[in-house]
Amino acid sequence: MKKLPILLTVFFIFISLAQAQTDSIRDTRMQWWREARFGMFIHWGVYSVPAGMYNGQKINKASEWIMNRGKIPVKEYRKFASQFNPVKYDAEAWVKSAKDAGMKYIVITAKHHDGFAMFGTKASSWNIVDATPYGKDVLKPLTEACKKYGIRLGFYYSQAQDWNNPGGSAAKKATSEGWPNPDSAKIDAYTKEHEGHWDSIQTTRSMTDYINQVSVPQVKELLTNYGDVAVLWWDTPVGMTDEYASRLHELLKLQPNIITNDRLKRPNFKGDYKTPEQRIPNLDELEGRDWETCMTMNGSWGFKSYDDKWKSTETLIRNLIDIASKGGNYLLNVGPTAEGEFPEESIIRLKEIGAWMHKNGEAIYGTSASPLSLVEWGRCTAKDSAGHTILYISIFTYPKDGKLLLPELPVNITSASLLGDGSAVSFTKQDHRFQLELPQNCPDKTATVIKVITDGKIEKASQTAKSKMKAGELD
Repeated sequence: MKKLPILLTVFFIFISLAQAQTDSIRDTRMQWWREARFGMFIHWGVYSVPAGMYNGQKINKASEWIMNRGKIPVKEYRKFASQFNPVKYDAEAWVKSAKDAGMKYIVITAKHHDGFAMFGTKASSWNIVDATPYGKDVLKPLTEACKKYGIRLGFYYSQAQDWNNPGGSAAKKATSEGWPNPDSAKIDAYTKEHEGHWDSIQTTRSMTDYINQVSVPQVKELLTNYGDVAVLWWDTPVGMTDEYASRLHELLKLQPNIITNDRLKRPNFKGDYKTPEQRIPNLDELEGRDWETCMTMNGSWGFKSYDDKWKSTETLIRNLIDIASKGGNYLLNVGPTAEGEFPEESIIRLKEIGAWMHKNGEAIYGTSASPLSLVEWGRCTAKDSAGHTILYISIFTYPKDGKLLLPELPVNITSASLLGDGSAVSFTKQDHRFQLELPQNCPDKTATVIKVITDGKIEKASQTAKSKMKAGELD
């Protein structure tokens, strides 16, 4: 009996060491992703042909869901593939556009819920090589372009929900998650209208058949035929079981350094990071995990010809800053046309974001969440370096008198400068709080960034202070 406590102690030490080693390996794998902070999402597929229209009618909601929303029969929907001929597709131009915008990685839809593969696959003839006049794999040139420009490439893959390949899971039941103002009556109506299958062809095989014959082989192809894959972005685990998920998860061994999200199968397959969609979350709901907000520039993920609800460049940049200030990544979407071009509105915004990032990217890349309490005039990101903390103060509401009072700091400021051009910013200390003396004219109306260097490290803000950071986009 005397040996039992010793054995238990040895056991727990062993477990602790094993966990520490696992955490260290994961930290190494996640390092580039945590430093990147900013990436491009690309939703592209056959749905860009109808572009939100079916039989002369506008189909509500996102373009890539048109088959489901319009209850389009399988044979009818497949006719769109004969019109999908993206002869203007220029992978290098796409990647360069992302790089110039300051993005560090790209995630593209290899297969969305309509089951259409944007790559050559032996698992289904419903793919861009076999079913379209274009007849070429679009992922391979994108892979080469990403290598050329130093951009990491990841693949989005709908592993369960598939409306074309028989046996794929039906549309999911609606829940309150992700709805800005949940209303049970609206959610019930949504579920009644969109849940389930609508074409007998969809149910001619079992989901087990689908997982074994389509999903597993296609994921294996993606992880085998395109070199290093940075991210596998699973989506909508409708009808997934732990057994199905295990079969897919096992394939990740083909890419030991790959990073995955949390949408393979909840709750037992958590992945590496959480994925709040179309919103910026409260920190207290993130459970201390890595996270990434994915968001559209307008109202649709895929190209939608009549969607003109474009967010301003100011909103997009401030979203990026807000997300970085809470320790997250921003995956900003572009929906290319059926011809293979980025919409002009997206191009304009990417260029404007790039101009801001060219001057101020240091305040985003490699930063950690703000160690300060929430401030009404803007946001803050931070870096620890050589025994001190660097604060990047992003000002959204510029003070009329040019005087900006910072929250109380446990350390002293040694220098302050305008990040855009390096010009010095003077400061004074009043009752344990520092006041920055800013230029009289606002240098950047979107977000003026002041780089503040301190003489010591600042511990992270308390969870209470962090939890006060409100969710949602900045207006």
